[in-house]
Amino acid sequence: MRILSGIQPTGRFHWGNYFGAIRQYIELQGKAEDAFYFIANLHALTTVREAPRLQQQTMDAVLDLLGLGLDPDRATLFVQSDVPEVTELTWLLLTLTPMGLLERAHAYKEKKARGLSADVGLFTYPVLMAADILIYDSEIVPVGEDQTQHVEIARDLAIRFNHTYGETFVLPKARVLDSSAKVPGTDGEKMSKSYDNTLTIFEEVKPQRKKIMRIVTDSRPMEEPKDPETDCLYLLYRLFATESQRTEMEALYRRGGFGYGEIKKALADVSETYFAPARQRRAEYAANPAAVKEILAAGAARARKKAAEVLARAQDACGIRRP
Repeated sequence: MRILSGIQPTGRFHWGNYFGAIRQYIELQGKAEDAFYFIANLHALTTVREAPRLQQQTMDAVLDLLGLGLDPDRATLFVQSDVPEVTELTWLLLTLTPMGLLERAHAYKEKKARGLSADVGLFTYPVLMAADILIYDSEIVPVGEDQTQHVEIARDLAIRFNHTYGETFVLPKARVLDSSAKVPGTDGEKMSKSYDNTLTIFEEVKPQRKKIMRIVTDSRPMEEPKDPETDCLYLLYRLFATESQRTEMEALYRRGGFGYGEIKKALADVSETYFAPARQRRAEYAANPAAVKEILAAGAARARKKAAEVLARAQDACGIRRP
């Protein structure tokens, strides 16, 4: 089973990214015969237009994933633009892509509905994503529920190509990630860069503790019992806590007689402890850029070998490669 996943370097990863997706990506690396993980810097060009910023965010994403436990001995880690075959395949797929299919894509529809102009990059974004998926003969693509459409488009284009030119592509399947973990932001809404309410994974400890202490809470008196399931502090705390810690905190909520400052301090402590090993790993990789460069070069070489094989198959099928 080959698993493929890509992550855009459009900002530092936050708690919502980790519990909603990254943690599950990393768990899957040990369950697949082959796992490909890439930093989708070509996709990021639709929103990030400053070269130094994109380069820095790409490297930050690499270091973050390595710190969080992605193992280059068990998974192939690479940067999307280091595999130029993917853009060649994108053109082959574009020649068979109906306009209507792209007009129904969520990201394009949403931008048009808001009255914003959409460039060709955003419009054809799903085709580049389809090429990302198909060029590695990906069988399983772990995605959030809101991303399943992209896998469906990849399947549609693979079926269309296979029907036109003969069996060429493996048909991928989406694996919808468990979204049961509720990750509220500092304002109580869903944690998202769009809402500017995030707590990033590798932020310096002191600034992050200050952010945690400013998390919005209600004005109920200290002595009043509270339902933990409706409180954003508890929902965040239980992501990091052990079973015994969760049980103890839940009992405190139902008993009452505490201040939210006490919970915020506990949240800061438990999250700091949880991510401490990841911080240490990331720091070690950051201090050894030559090793990171080797990891990415080896990953790109493995990815390009597979991509070249699939691209050649597609080129042969449609008649543009000389014998």
